[in-house]
Amino acid sequence: MAKQDLDKKKRKSCSLCGDKVESIDYKDGAKLRRYLTEAGKIIPRRITGNCAKHQRMVAKAIKRAREAAIINYVFD
Repeated sequence: MAKQDLDKKKRKSCSLCGDKVESIDYKDGAKLRRYLTEAGKIIPRRITGNCAKHQRMVAKAIKRAREAAIINYVFD
C-alpha cells in the first residue's frame, strides 16, 4: 500500500474518550448540535470519529433532547 492510502484509512480518535466523558447530558443542546447536520440528522460515527459506546450515548441524548423540545427535529 502507498503512504497516501495509509493516511486515508487512519481512524479518528474519540474526543469523548479523550476527555474521559462518563455520560452525555441531553439538556446541553449546544454540545449536541455539534453532532447534527444542517438538516438536523445525526452525523454518523465514521465522520465524527466517536467510539461505538459514545455514539450510542450521543444518539440517545439527541433523541431525548428532541422529545423535550430542547433541539428541533428539523432545522430550516
